[in-house]
Amino acid sequence: MPISKEYIQDLHDRADIEEVISSYVSLKRTGRNLKGLCPFHSEKTASFTVFPDTKSFYCFGCQASGDVISFVMRMDNLDYVDAVKSLASRFGMAMPDEGYDDSFSKLRMRILSANREAARFFNSQLYVPENKKALEYFAKRGLTKQTITHFGLGYAPDDWRALLNHLRSLGYTEQELVLANLAVRSNKNGKTNVYDSFRNRIMFPILDLRGNVVAFGGRVMDDSKPKYINTADTPVYKKGSGIFALNFAKNSAEKKLILVEGYMDVITLHQAGITNAVACLGTAFTQEQASLLSRYAEELYVCYDNDAAGKNATKKALQALDKTGLKVKVVRMEDGKDADEIVRTSGKLKFLEFINKANNETEYRLSEELGKHNVMTDDGKAKYLIAAAEILAECNPIERDIYAQRLANEFNVSKESIMIQASSAARRLGRRRAQEKEKEITKISVKNFEDKNNPERKANLRAANAEETLIASLMRNPDFYREIKGEFTPDDFVTAFNRRVITCLIELIEGNYSTDLSMFAQDFSPGELDSIGRIYIKSGNLANTVKECRDCIGVLKNSSGVGQQDARNMTDEEFLNAVNKLRKREEK
Repeated sequence: MPISKEYIQDLHDRADIEEVISSYVSLKRTGRNLKGLCPFHSEKTASFTVFPDTKSFYCFGCQASGDVISFVMRMDNLDYVDAVKSLASRFGMAMPDEGYDDSFSKLRMRILSANREAARFFNSQLYVPENKKALEYFAKRGLTKQTITHFGLGYAPDDWRALLNHLRSLGYTEQELVLANLAVRSNKNGKTNVYDSFRNRIMFPILDLRGNVVAFGGRVMDDSKPKYINTADTPVYKKGSGIFALNFAKNSAEKKLILVEGYMDVITLHQAGITNAVACLGTAFTQEQASLLSRYAEELYVCYDNDAAGKNATKKALQALDKTGLKVKVVRMEDGKDADEIVRTSGKLKFLEFINKANNETEYRLSEELGKHNVMTDDGKAKYLIAAAEILAECNPIERDIYAQRLANEFNVSKESIMIQASSAARRLGRRRAQEKEKEITKISVKNFEDKNNPERKANLRAANAEETLIASLMRNPDFYREIKGEFTPDDFVTAFNRRVITCLIELIEGNYSTDLSMFAQDFSPGELDSIGRIYIKSGNLANTVKECRDCIGVLKNSSGVGQQDARNMTDEEFLNAVNKLRKREEK
């Protein structure tokens, strides 16, 4: 049984969407609404809008949409029931006693439990005599037994079914272990085999912010490939959102974090007392990870390896971090050494020297650009200063003034010439961003907009526009339904997705429930709510009259109702104009 609509409506009324989203996204008020940089895609100009009046959000760039429940589902990688539980706890509500469908929630709990038992198993294997090579590996890397215990490090035996057999003996099913990615299922020659995902590797448990073991990283102890294997996406883990050791580092008193490359970098730093170090997990640095870090820090030191791969990773990380408001500095380490090696060979103080000498983003980018040019020649100097001006174009006026003066002094050129070049570059940058923003905004109303949740839309654009206009009008004006109730049914809808939406909407209206997005979240996925949100936003441009609803019903019942123009080629605006023309003809 699903959670009652009465309970969801009560939660919707109590949960402050501004308070919840503000804990993840920096928002600024613009009139009645709030805007910020979207946490679901990369952008430099705020497209993400929170509507406190309707307790919903919408991104005009990527079309992400929903309510407070679906937002928590996305940001915390929770299923519907767990997101409701999280919000209920936050706003002082007890969960209902009635039997709601929590099967997915129970599966998540089983996977978390299996992961916890797997971590215990891997740790215990370190102390089995035949596995002494793993314990010796950690000893060679300078790790103490206390550190091994603190991070729950372990070893996956060189056996195809060691973990599988152990967890099966504890009552876990093969299906649960495959879903947890602790085991892998293969089909060869008509025979199905299930075996351990990790074999003959030292193991790093990955914990979420609540202390749950959500995934693992496994590393070889020699030069074989692949060097690392990481847990794939599961019901409890999403690769692009995890950060190793953030559960330990999040309470940094100075609100500073050090972002390093690997597990061993983090562990060695923590053992040395630098407990604010974290690392990403086997993936390119994502916007989700950047947003997560910004929740627990005000300042971030990017401390990647100083080789080509490390520099490329630093560049990508800076692009994502640029949208968070974090104060970012880049640490340069000498001789190609990583954080782990520096601490082990030169000590904690040496590493902290590099931290103290860290460059801010502008200084780092200027230095990297300098390395590309031979500034001993006039041509090389000119090319570098032009490129430097492009970098200064992204600075605020005070920073631009400071760095322009520094460059002028260093290269014996006038500060004015650098400022003119930088100002020109800033204007070009502003125009380019404005164009990009315009492109993002117009995506929502392009002529052949393809809705991944409603694949029938493109081929039936006239009917789909009529369906969406009717849905939007009734979401905004549910009292209209009483007047048009007998004039249409969901069966009149051509597209299956919109038929589902109108069916749910009618049930809400007839049950005297709210028609806000929160009330759709139990029956539609967060991705599907994007489409419903897009439809709802459309209501701001409608006439919002009963007559308009009847015109849409007429279109659905009569395919020629909007005139001779081929509606498959109509934009939303053209469709509404055609409907208005039809209404005027009927009024004559």
